[in-house]
Amino acid sequence: MGAVDAAVACAASSTPSSSALANGATSKNLPAVQTVAPMPEDTLENMSITSKLERALEKVAPLLREIFVDFAPFLSRTLLGSHGQELLIEGTPTRLVCMKSSTSVVELVMLLCSQEWQNSIQKNAGLAFIELINEGRLLCHAMKDHIVRVANEAEFILNRQRAEDVHKHAEFESNCGQYAAERREEEKMCDHLISAAKHRDHVTANQLRQKIVNILTNKHGAWGTLGQRPPHDFWRLDYWEDDLRRRRRFVRNPLGSTHLDVSCRTLQEYVTEEDELVKLKTLVFPGQSVPSQSPETELILEGDDDSVGLLQEKEVDNLGGPVVLSSPAQLVAPGLVVRGTLSISTSEIYFEVDEDDPAFKRVSPKVISTLCSGAEWSAGALNLVVLLRHFSKVLAYTEGLHGKWMFSEIRAIFSRRHLLQNTAVEVFMANRTSVLFNFPDQATVKKAVHGLPRVGVGTSYGLPQDRRISLAGPRQLFKSSNMTQRWQRREISNFEYLMFLNTIAGRTYNDLNQYPLFPWVLASYDSQELDLTLPANFRDLSKPVGALNPKRAAFFAERFESWTDDQTPPCHYRRYCSTAGSALHWLVRMEPFATLFLSANNNRFDHPDRIFSSVARSWRNCQRDTSDVNELIPEFFYLPEMLVNANGYHLGMREDRAMVGDVDLPVWAKTPEDFVRINRMALESEFVSCQLHQWIDLIFGYKQRGPEAVRGLNVFHHLTYEGGVSLDAIADPLTREATEAQIRSFGQTPSHLLIEPHPPRSSAMHLSPLMFKDQLQQDVIMVLKFPSNSPVTHVAANTLPHLAVPAVVTVTCGRLFAVNRWHNTVGLRGAPGYSLEQAHHLPIEMDPLIANSAASNKRQITDLVDQSIRIGTQCFVVTADNRYILVCGFWDKSFRVYSSETGKLTQIVFGHWDVVTCLARSESYIGGDCYIVSGSRDATLLLWYWSGRHHIIGDNPVNSDYPAPRAVLTGHEQEVACVAVCAELGLVISGAQDGPCLVHTITGDLLRALEAPESWRRPRLISVSSEGHCIIYYERGRFCNFSINGKLLARMELDDSSRAILLSSDGHNLVTGGDNGVVQVWQACSLKPLYVYPACDAAIRAMDLSHDQRTLITGMASGSIVAFNIDFNRWHYEHQHRY
Repeated sequence: MGAVDAAVACAASSTPSSSALANGATSKNLPAVQTVAPMPEDTLENMSITSKLERALEKVAPLLREIFVDFAPFLSRTLLGSHGQELLIEGTPTRLVCMKSSTSVVELVMLLCSQEWQNSIQKNAGLAFIELINEGRLLCHAMKDHIVRVANEAEFILNRQRAEDVHKHAEFESNCGQYAAERREEEKMCDHLISAAKHRDHVTANQLRQKIVNILTNKHGAWGTLGQRPPHDFWRLDYWEDDLRRRRRFVRNPLGSTHLDVSCRTLQEYVTEEDELVKLKTLVFPGQSVPSQSPETELILEGDDDSVGLLQEKEVDNLGGPVVLSSPAQLVAPGLVVRGTLSISTSEIYFEVDEDDPAFKRVSPKVISTLCSGAEWSAGALNLVVLLRHFSKVLAYTEGLHGKWMFSEIRAIFSRRHLLQNTAVEVFMANRTSVLFNFPDQATVKKAVHGLPRVGVGTSYGLPQDRRISLAGPRQLFKSSNMTQRWQRREISNFEYLMFLNTIAGRTYNDLNQYPLFPWVLASYDSQELDLTLPANFRDLSKPVGALNPKRAAFFAERFESWTDDQTPPCHYRRYCSTAGSALHWLVRMEPFATLFLSANNNRFDHPDRIFSSVARSWRNCQRDTSDVNELIPEFFYLPEMLVNANGYHLGMREDRAMVGDVDLPVWAKTPEDFVRINRMALESEFVSCQLHQWIDLIFGYKQRGPEAVRGLNVFHHLTYEGGVSLDAIADPLTREATEAQIRSFGQTPSHLLIEPHPPRSSAMHLSPLMFKDQLQQDVIMVLKFPSNSPVTHVAANTLPHLAVPAVVTVTCGRLFAVNRWHNTVGLRGAPGYSLEQAHHLPIEMDPLIANSAASNKRQITDLVDQSIRIGTQCFVVTADNRYILVCGFWDKSFRVYSSETGKLTQIVFGHWDVVTCLARSESYIGGDCYIVSGSRDATLLLWYWSGRHHIIGDNPVNSDYPAPRAVLTGHEQEVACVAVCAELGLVISGAQDGPCLVHTITGDLLRALEAPESWRRPRLISVSSEGHCIIYYERGRFCNFSINGKLLARMELDDSSRAILLSSDGHNLVTGGDNGVVQVWQACSLKPLYVYPACDAAIRAMDLSHDQRTLITGMASGSIVAFNIDFNRWHYEHQHRY
């Protein structure tokens, strides 16, 4: 019991200390141990020792038991009895579990107060303390390392966050700066666009003002009188191009003059070719290297990465905002290159000239007017001012200085060269003009093309309309196009094919140094007559111009072999066969080329003996003069006006005392029109067709460079070739300027299109053998009689095979129309589409609704017309797809659109102030779009747009009830009796009841009146062709043939009163028919008769030709139609040989 008493005493003594510890812990805000509530003294004294122990250890005992159980493995090894036995056995958990679950503290107290517990503590306390110290040290070191590591990590994180904060701050400042710069650029761009818009509005306002003044002051205008005649009408060549890229239209020139202040150059002012070459070479560093001219290099330059192109295309497609691209650029125009800024938005292109550019300031009208305000000038200063005035006129002739072009107007985009660098883009517009921009580098070119719409290079060359086609090189375009195959099959003419080659090879009207290039084809200019069947009258197209004369060929060959200049490769010719100077040399008699010539030649015309004054002399010069190897330009084959000094320039007197005026023509050409027409016929002749591929090899093909060029005497100066120099590699500004001057002086070769021989053209005999045989075929194919017996007053033959219903649509005087189906299998034997099984079919099948009189009401137009209107062929128009008929003459001053399928009215169009008297339709393009012109008794004409997509007048189906005309054409004083429109030429020709006939543009400008002979009035029929012939029929059998520029080419009088006229598709033949029932064919240019068909038994009221120009369908007064066999090719070959 001693041990128990000691334990009790120990426990009793520990109670106050425990309480104190608990209070102390509580005072230090540590978790407190719940104290035992004191008990009354009388109760404590009466309690047993066991109860006192349980009372004292009631809260501590569970904790001690938990400790014993948790540390059982350790205690079992250390708590041993006096004989070494284990008091707590680890393997007998039952005892420990009982101790843990026991509620008595006696056993626990006895264990703690036992001698074995005391001995174990004495034995193991020191050791445990040492272990505790060591463990504490280890823990301290580990804790220290951990703290250091954590501190380092914390410092690293803080430093990184600090660096990120600095970087983010710098990035924020950079973004703010960049945003501010972008905002400044955007504001600058907005200011630029606003100023550009102001300039454009100013230019547009001036143009409209000038247009209104011209309309009012014209002798046919409200302020004009028919008797007035200005002292001189000045004209300039318009930039309008037809489908073959011919520019033939002349418009009034408010800037025109006779240049009376201009003198001619003297012979002493001309320097030799060698002297000019030496002068230019002195500006170039002698160490400049000459790059190779290998075709392989060109292929590498032409290559493009598909993935990059597609990625850029997608990026641009996703761009938004007002401006997609803004870049410095140059506007390249004839005789002028100006710097500015090109901006491409999501729907428009803008170009604004940099008026602060020193080069622009030198020629700005503002600067010149400031110079002219001085009181006294020396002679040299006055000459400078005069020269600057001519430069300012060049600016006045330049369009696009403050330009804006809508995406919807863009029709084709070509990659181009400028100064031999592939950094330019030419954009062709719907108004048949083009604009050329030069960019800083090829990367900007790609960005610009990807920012423009997907139009490719247009629809004419059989290529997809894609941006990659616009970026493709000339050789790729040539290989991918179908034009060569079409030329071989004779589907296109030699002229059209040469224009195609010029276009894809980079030749352009906008850069005089790259003007389109055509060959001399004739070699006989002095003979009294020209026989196109003699080979001796044709030039040898297998040789360049410099090699045609054997003596001169030997001179050039000797020059090449004895070349001594180590700085440049040897060549046969110093200049190319087409330069800016040669182009202006040919065109000097027309504006704006006269002004361009004067600005380029110090305000002087050429010496009278050196100016272009005779075709024969020019041919002789290019055979004898070693500095003249010039080929021709396209205008020699379509523009007779270039040969006439219409503006009255004083070009001097030659040594033979002859004044220089119009160009002297060969004897076999009586007029400029004769010369151009015969020259064109020579170009299309069999001799030229058989040799033309050899000339193509020289200019565009494998003989352009390399060993074949050396053998063919066809090597030009190396700075004329593509890849001949890289301007970006020239660091010195003076050297670069001198190199550019050399390029401008020497000309540029076209891009290299072929590295193998060009295929020849197929023989005409092989393709059309029957063309050269006597064909005994009947003149009349069939006669189709309609049940109504009403005169057929209108015939429209839209017979193309791709139409849903190829048909001949007829309309009678009683306004009963018929859609007569056309069978395309009928034709000449051997012609395409001919088959023996279908040869018995007639070409025209009567409309079944007309054949069945019970259903003919679906073909009757019942709306009332004005009683004073005489129903004629000019009262009706049929759309190109045969689906709609337009009719005029209604009392409510409208014209109306009817469906040919149902006969129902689909649209009523108002616009005139009096009854509409005539209608006309232009040729249709892809989609069936075309122009409709209406003439009225209110003496005006309205130009309308027919939408082939929506089948309405106007291009807005939402507002189809109130369409607006595209233009109002004025100038007549009486009702309009007849009208014709040609979309390809952009002209509307109309005749009033008592004359005159006026020529308008489709934009509403009045160009001129067609002056017929005295007493030839009352025009009744007009037919115009894309070749420029305008045939007008006046009452009493009188015919006149005018050019589109107003010149009377031919006239004739017939005994018959004609009711219908038409021109063949090529414009070479005229077909007439009238009251005597005779169909006659005439040569359009001279109005000479070609063929007369047998007379019919009724008068002819209307006529039209099938699409293949092989069948003529006439509407008869007897209520029938007659189909005639017609063969224009036969008459063409019969009349083209001898002149």
